[in-house]
Amino acid sequence: MPLSMPSPSLAPTPVLAPPPSLSPTHRAVDSDRRRTSASAILRSVLAHGPVARSTIARLTGLSPASVTDHCNRLTALGLIQEAATLRRSNGVGRPHVPVDLDDSRFVVGGVHVAVPYTTVALLDLRGRVVGERRLNHGEEGPGGSGHQAPPPGPSQVLADAAAGLNALLADAPDRVPLGVGVATGGWVDRDSGTIVEHPLLGWRDVRAREVIHSLTGLPVHVDGHARALVNGERLFGRSAGAGRSVLHLFVGNVVDAAFATHDEVHHGPRSQAGSIAHLPLAGGTERCDCGRTGCLQAELSERTLCRRAREAGVIRTSDPMHILAAAADGDPVAVRLLLHRARMVGRAAGLLLDVLNPDTVVVTEMGAVHREDCLAALREEVGPDRAAAVVPTSFPDSVLAVAGGSVALDVLYRDPLSAPSSAPSGTSSSTPSSRSSGSSPGPI
Repeated sequence: MPLSMPSPSLAPTPVLAPPPSLSPTHRAVDSDRRRTSASAILRSVLAHGPVARSTIARLTGLSPASVTDHCNRLTALGLIQEAATLRRSNGVGRPHVPVDLDDSRFVVGGVHVAVPYTTVALLDLRGRVVGERRLNHGEEGPGGSGHQAPPPGPSQVLADAAAGLNALLADAPDRVPLGVGVATGGWVDRDSGTIVEHPLLGWRDVRAREVIHSLTGLPVHVDGHARALVNGERLFGRSAGAGRSVLHLFVGNVVDAAFATHDEVHHGPRSQAGSIAHLPLAGGTERCDCGRTGCLQAELSERTLCRRAREAGVIRTSDPMHILAAAADGDPVAVRLLLHRARMVGRAAGLLLDVLNPDTVVVTEMGAVHREDCLAALREEVGPDRAAAVVPTSFPDSVLAVAGGSVALDVLYRDPLSAPSSAPSGTSSSTPSSRSSGSSPGPI
């Protein structure tokens, strides 16, 4: 809930009648203006800090007085602090006292629900993962068949996620949680905090926001993982600070996309934008559950990749990271499977480039993220004129954790004045001891 700021005291006036109060419309406009200004200042500090207030005024176009006022508010909230090092302008004159993010106290929780497991994490204000756990949904079937037991229902998955977050917070007693972001594939309605439909999990109308809030007591925000990662890229990744259009193509078990222009992600009615699972992919041969052949998700899904790898004798599991490991060990069939998938992803990226014409396409796909030959094959399929516009995710070792946390961090950076002001003074930047083992994000 936004903080209610005390009204400035007014000097006595000689008029008898009280001054007219602001209309609800004027109050709303004034509130929006304050929110927008505070957001611009906090983003400038994120991008350029430590940074002088005069530089912030130049970057944002706000008056020096407004910058000083908002910096005081953000400092009181514990979001920024004065940097220890003084700076002089051109080496002369009175030194500036720059401000920077205070990333030592606040964290947000991140929850990403994938098909085989849930990732829970804590992220600081710079989007860095400071604690992470993976919660498997089920064990693989006997004999390494690649088949998994059906995942538990949404109530159990979300309860386990909340317990995992609470455990991470218990390991970080000096960190203050601001809220929780929940991200997943499928159709996610951000406004209601509902996972409307996730076909691969068999979920329908899951009120994730209500469940996680009831179990953690924290504010909760929910969104699709492709949209979350667009926001993460624009805040903390290669697209940070760029006012250009960005498309994110997420290729895991779920295949979907998100598109942002001028710092706004397109959601569409009930947040249905980005559903590309049944787009036809030229050259696709995989039979889809919808009855057609060559649907994008059926062709590119990690389930399809793993099944083909098992049929070729490359792996005996349902873990696509084992295909990467086999390719790293020189298995030519594993390499061929990864390169074929990368080319097909490039074909899908080219199709979306034709339709939306974004400045940048960010791809989260296992092969392109971890292998240069796969990224090269993807770009080759896109074509030489547009290959440079295609880049892998900025978060190769933490993409799922960042997806969840970015949902909450995007809300914070859009409305920083709504952050609670209960941060304890003198907190240290301790880091939770619970980190995920290994650097690889695993299947996506």
